[in-house]
Amino acid sequence: MLFRSQKIQQKAARTGFDWDNSNEIRGKILEELSEFESAETYEELEEEFGDLLFSVVNMGRHSKIDPEKALRNANRKFVSRFKSMEKLARDRKSTRLNSSHW
Repeated sequence: MLFRSQKIQQKAARTGFDWDNSNEIRGKILEELSEFESAETYEELEEEFGDLLFSVVNMGRHSKIDPEKALRNANRKFVSRFKSMEKLARDRKSTRLNSSHW
């Protein structure tokens, strides 16, 4: 779906409906974030979250970033870090258990 958002934005940009620079997109992202934070119902939250994602994809498009690849990489990085934290927690627990036998 991120890729579809990018394609929609590219099509709109060909007609001249686009931001002039990344500062304008940043402002739109902040506006959408504020609207998300002000939402009161689940439906409003969902709508504003979608608008926020759409705006973030637009920032990536202007920076020539593939949103799907960027999110895949972020997921991979998070999973790797999380696995490291789980291993650290297991190692610490094991160390505590072994030392408690003395």
